[in-house]
Amino acid sequence: MPEQTAVETAIIVGAGKGLSAALARRLAREGFRIALVARDVDKLAPLVAETGARAYAADAQNPVAIEGVFAEVDKAFGPPDLVVFNAAMRYRGPVEVLDPADVMDAYAVGAFGGFLTAQAAARRMLARGKGSLFFTGATASVKAMPHSVPFAMAKFALRALAQGLARELGPRGIHVAHFILDGGIASSWATAGEPGPADKWLDPDAIADTYLAVHRQHRSAWTSEMELRPWVEKF
Repeated sequence: MPEQTAVETAIIVGAGKGLSAALARRLAREGFRIALVARDVDKLAPLVAETGARAYAADAQNPVAIEGVFAEVDKAFGPPDLVVFNAAMRYRGPVEVLDPADVMDAYAVGAFGGFLTAQAAARRMLARGKGSLFFTGATASVKAMPHSVPFAMAKFALRALAQGLARELGPRGIHVAHFILDGGIASSWATAGEPGPADKWLDPDAIADTYLAVHRQHRSAWTSEMELRPWVEKF
């Protein structure tokens, strides 16, 4: 097992009610100090109360805002041991009617925001020679669907970012991993009374367990990319 500090710090960028909330709860049970970053922090109030996390308002595509949040976390908790980038914007529509400004916004949040988060994290982790930097992908990371071009553009770019950083930062002690969530997450897609087995959706708690397990991996056997797929999902 990798060497661990007495108390670890995690930063989740793009925090919300689904995977990020499950991950915050899981990390809280492990004793992590947690920073939750989102445009709208008011929605995080119940999660903050439940986990003891701190919430920070920032737009993932704003360089000054992201660096500012990391600087605040430095003062509150110290440098991060784990950083997870979950931010995304699901802008959809036929290509002939897509608004270029909205497409750029979706790309800036989902891809450029990943770069800004990675840069801020890397600067701090490299100074210590350790840390985990995780990116949350989707089916769209490897397969673009009709009417979902803006989302896929960002997810493809985010995967490229993760691949490049894994090769660049891995030899310097930083564990970079990209997770392809190939299916709907139950917290967003499941509805009461729907047909079929309950576990046809990705369980956010199970995803959180996997993220933590990858964070705990020994560096002689690091995962750089992992697909998580419900047992009913087609390849």
